[in-house]
Amino acid sequence: METTCFDLGSVEQIPLGQGHCFLIGGQEVAVFRGRNGRLSAIEDRCPHRAGSLADGIMGEGKIVCPLHGHKFDLTTGQGSEGHECVKTFPVEEKDGKIVLSL
Repeated sequence: METTCFDLGSVEQIPLGQGHCFLIGGQEVAVFRGRNGRLSAIEDRCPHRAGSLADGIMGEGKIVCPLHGHKFDLTTGQGSEGHECVKTFPVEEKDGKIVLSL
């Protein structure tokens, strides 16, 4: 499968410790910028109630769903419930820009 890179714009558009949802080719992707500046990207919709994970609270490498409080690991996508998982995406900062691979 071929990987496509997307320039999502300036990293500064996402405040430290927060997330932002991007619509890329019909797919909602939540990109988070940790307080240390590290970027993470996961699919935006929680598998439980389809809450926007970009609106969740971020901490300790996890995002908490704003609708029901389940946590998702920003590196692996694994949820706090064994059967819940979200897809993760490679993302990095290049020259001040967010570059996401799909």
